[in-house]
Order: sequence, then C-alpha cells, then structure tokens
Amino acid sequence: MMSYVHKTAKVDYGAHIGKGTKIWHFSHVMSTAKIGDNCTLGQNVFVGSEVVIGDGSKIQNNVSIYEGVQLESDVFIGPSVVFTNVINPRAFVERKDEFKKTIVKKGASIGANATILCGVTIGAYAMVGAGSVVTKDVDDFTIVKGNPARSDGKVDKAGNRAKE
Repeated sequence: MMSYVHKTAKVDYGAHIGKGTKIWHFSHVMSTAKIGDNCTLGQNVFVGSEVVIGDGSKIQNNVSIYEGVQLESDVFIGPSVVFTNVINPRAFVERKDEFKKTIVKKGASIGANATILCGVTIGAYAMVGAGSVVTKDVDDFTIVKGNPARSDGKVDKAGNRAKE
C-alpha cells in the first residue's frame, strides 16, 4: 500500500514515510523524521527533526511534534495537543542542545488541547484527558486529567474504565 501526501503538504527530502501513511493538508515533515506504516497526520501537523512516530499512530489537526518527542505504535494524539521540548525557554538563549526527551508509549491516547511538558513518559495504553497539563510521568493503563494532570483511575487496553 502506497503512502499518500496531500499536494499542500511538505515532506522534506530524507524523511521516512511508512507504507499506507496519510499526510493531509498543510502539514510539514522535517528531513530526519521517521513515520511508521499506516499512520494518519491530520491537517496542519508539524513533525520535527529526529521525531519518531510508530506504526498505526493517528495525529489529529493542528499538532506540532517537536524534536525530542517519540511516539510508539498505535498512539492517538487529539486535535491541538501541545508538546514542549525545552523546560526553560527564552527567545534570546539558544537551548537546542538541551531538548528533553518525551516518550508516549504504545497505545496511549492524549485528548484535545492537552499540554505535555517535556521530559515526561506517558505509559502504555494510558489516557490523558482533554485540556490536561501533564507535568510528570503517567503510569501504564492510567487515566489522568486536570491541571496539573492527576490520576483518575485505570483504563483497559480498549480504552474502557477498568475496575480497581
């Protein structure tokens, strides 16, 4: 199965785009990014240098995934999610050598308008509620919500609330 890149999207030379992946309107993928098979990147998605997106992941509209972020397979990123990569940004201080690694593990879901501070790991099959601000690691199969995001129970692999 061939990948699809909309005519208004820009994929820089050298980027790896997996089989069956779809990249929609006005998106931009940098040259050293690696996107797996059967992924979907919605409208206006930016994928930075050295970013890795695992097979089967879905990134909704208006998401920027900056250098330092790694998404494992089957990850869902809701519309307008914000990832950061510097803990103490200043316009007048160059900190490209200080990017913090952020990892979103297999099967995790992040709801619309959530903010993920750099340096955290979101566990496998975890769920981050819409609008949440994640400031620390999230355990596998855990639901977090709020600002700052706090645990609100457990979830099963299918995304249903689990009995504790």
